Amino acid sequence: MNRSAPGAAGQDLTAKARIRNAALDLYAANGEDGTSLRTVATAAGVTVGLVVHHYGTKDGLREAVERLVVEHFATALASAPVDIPGADIARIRNDAVADMLVRRPEVVNYLRRSLLDPGGQRGELLERLTELTHREVIAMRQSGAASRVRADAVQVVDVIVTQLGRLFLQPLVDSMWSHLGTFTHTGGHDKPELSVRVTETLATGLPHSGLHS
Repeated sequence: MNRSAPGAAGQDLTAKARIRNAALDLYAANGEDGTSLRTVATAAGVTVGLVVHHYGTKDGLREAVERLVVEHFATALASAPVDIPGADIARIRNDAVADMLVRRPEVVNYLRRSLLDPGGQRGELLERLTELTHREVIAMRQSGAASRVRADAVQVVDVIVTQLGRLFLQPLVDSMWSHLGTFTHTGGHDKPELSVRVTETLATGLPHSGLHS
């Protein structure tokens, strides 16, 4: 499935971008271990030699795929308006990421395989997402859009868990609700929606949560 990548003009992708995009699709669907360089080359419409020329090894190709995933997150965050009240900015930015994930199921599937599969090749995706989020949090703190009450490291964890926690766990809620409907009454009730929040215990012993509190 060829598509525009961040920074690409329309569908006029270079061979290097087509290879990277094809790898993302295939890794998301079949896992990295289940995808050969030849399969990636065929999907991208190039030779195996050209894949090796651009990326060297499967490790090099995985790194490119991870950077593409992180770039999708960065592009989504950059699309969120900045001239809004501080209390709303975290929600709007999280919504922008959620919208991106709806439009790009291959990113969702790659994240699940990469971060949740104990036998998968995680690479450095989580580290890359953490570094991106840290840069974003620092920029928000410096602009006054985010509180400085909590440590920036705690805020980073809060943002990532909020953005990815529902992504990973809501399907479990959906499955449970569907199964409950086969033997108990769920009609007339809205399906529960997952809400994920990180709390920090301060020196006072009281819980503290939220990017802006």
